[in-house]
Amino acid sequence: MRVVVRGAGEMASGVIHRLFKSGFEVIALEKLPPTCVRRTVCFAEALLNEQVAIETVTARMVYSTESAVALAPHLVPILHDPDATLLPELKPAALIDARMLKREADCSLDLAPIVIGLGPGFVAGQNCHAVIETNRGDNLGRVIYNGAPEPHTGVPAKVNGIDRDRVLRVPNDGLFAGGCEIGDTVVAGDLVGWVDMTPVRASIGGIVRGLLRTGVRVTSGMKIGDIDPRGERERCYRISDKANAIAAGVLEVLTVLSKDHL
Repeated sequence: MRVVVRGAGEMASGVIHRLFKSGFEVIALEKLPPTCVRRTVCFAEALLNEQVAIETVTARMVYSTESAVALAPHLVPILHDPDATLLPELKPAALIDARMLKREADCSLDLAPIVIGLGPGFVAGQNCHAVIETNRGDNLGRVIYNGAPEPHTGVPAKVNGIDRDRVLRVPNDGLFAGGCEIGDTVVAGDLVGWVDMTPVRASIGGIVRGLLRTGVRVTSGMKIGDIDPRGERERCYRISDKANAIAAGVLEVLTVLSKDHL
């Protein structure tokens, strides 16, 4: 069964990983440059590095739909296709819109026999057949077959009791340059990067779990990184519990709805 995933960021990569390991042929569509923060667990990095591996699953950048279809049984092909113009050529049995837009999505029921959306912006029965809850809490990963998920709160989940301060955000528009690396240990006040000439500093101590790639143009308030106060470096290289819960929801939908469509 061929599945196209629109997006290859952190949550999308958790979905891609789960589906590929479950035997699906998965093709991903992404934009350039990718704006992923948790780059060590994002298949989108293949667009810049040609090939990446996350927890034994390999993704490779390809340049044509023919190459994508040929490689899909063996690894995860990724195409640069920000507007999903290649969907008609790829003819997927299912489309997962995993861009995590958190606003009304430009998606529709006629894009594939099964259309699944992740999080706010999707309404099951209107612009997708099912939507997966992405807010942390008791409903994380729950499948919604009729209606909308919880609204976007704008507040990150607490880690060791810390929410907003663990997220690094842009102070102004400009060009981002990193001042440290994912996996580095920092304390409050340490420099983690610049936006043009404006420094970005850590508000808390911990491990830099995510950091935007140097050279990406950013806008004020944009997320550019996160710090994990638990200080466990191995978490930088593992798919998160949140991404795994969302991926399980997607797998449920494909299992249930494929009986009707395939």
